[in-house]
Amino acid sequence: MKRWISLLLAVCMLFTLVACGPKDDKQDQPDDSNNDQQQSESAGTYKFGGIGPLTGEAAIYGNAVKNGATIAVEEINALGGVQINLDFEDDVADGETSVNAYNTLVDWGMQCLVGTVTTGACIAVSAETYKDRVFTLTPSASSVDVIDGKDNMFQVCFTDPNQGTGSATYMAANMPEAKIAVIYRNDDAYSQGIRDTFVAKAAEEELNIVYEGTFTADTATDFSVQLNAAQAAEADLIFLPIYYQPASVILKQANDMGYKPTFFGVDGMDGILGMTGFDTTLAEGVMLLTPFSADAEDDLTKSFVEKYQAAYGEVPNQFAADAYDAVYILYNALEKAGCNPDMSAEEICEKLIEVMPTLTYTGLTGTDMTWASTGEVSKMPTAVVIKDGVYVTA
Repeated sequence: MKRWISLLLAVCMLFTLVACGPKDDKQDQPDDSNNDQQQSESAGTYKFGGIGPLTGEAAIYGNAVKNGATIAVEEINALGGVQINLDFEDDVADGETSVNAYNTLVDWGMQCLVGTVTTGACIAVSAETYKDRVFTLTPSASSVDVIDGKDNMFQVCFTDPNQGTGSATYMAANMPEAKIAVIYRNDDAYSQGIRDTFVAKAAEEELNIVYEGTFTADTATDFSVQLNAAQAAEADLIFLPIYYQPASVILKQANDMGYKPTFFGVDGMDGILGMTGFDTTLAEGVMLLTPFSADAEDDLTKSFVEKYQAAYGEVPNQFAADAYDAVYILYNALEKAGCNPDMSAEEICEKLIEVMPTLTYTGLTGTDMTWASTGEVSKMPTAVVIKDGVYVTA
């Protein structure tokens, strides 16, 4: 009996050894289609957050930023190695909503923020990112209030003072005899800031400002008073340091009254050609300052425009280009700082603060861009004019 039990135990041990033995080599090796994914996973993934208006009146800006950033992320991820996961939240260009969106991204584990898109919302969120030590690179919020006193806040777009002084400098060089009217929104930091520096530089350049008119968010539907006053003052050039929504109303009302001055805007005007329901012929001849022109012939711009049109069915504006650059700027800064995806947001923030003033970057919106330790980017805008429904270099 004992002999039979011993024999049975030996057979069981044999089956156990066979079952636990080495597997076939082919089963252990991942197929070729998974190689890139495993390499990416081993290198790690950064979590980039984005905040901007994806719905509401300013949705053209927010969606352009999201789309431009998405193209950059896809290109970087295609390189292999370190990957980027982008989560973009809607804030309808509202400060309180933007802070809520920021908190959602923090809960998700965001390590860097590409945002926010609009100035007012960015001012609100920047206070939170400064407190939490989250490095933030805004593609399009241009007010100096965004970065003032916050060492973790940097900008891709040129600042409001640069837009104001740049506009006045361009007019002095190309339209020195113009009679200029200024219409701006006095309850908006973006508009007020550009107006202030424009007026100061215009005085220095001895430009002739014959009229200034203001409006608020609540009065942005009727500009008859301002336009009649500008016409009465014989203004042949109207400077509009405002966003495209009220600008579209001004263009229509001026046309209806037969008033045909030259209109000169700033980067907030970019987007008017894609505005639903707007007659783009009314924008013919409008000039504006922008860091990006989709008709440029360099290889980087042509490639970006082709990819953007293929993906989204429209020509990218400067907000999309700024966002594309923002992602690459962060990517380059992270590499230069020696960061890795396993680091906390706070650790990454401190390293990027040190690196940004030493970084030089050439992209869609500028050549050899550099940053001051206070967050401002060094690059100059160029003038474009709307001709036959597209932006062309002036």
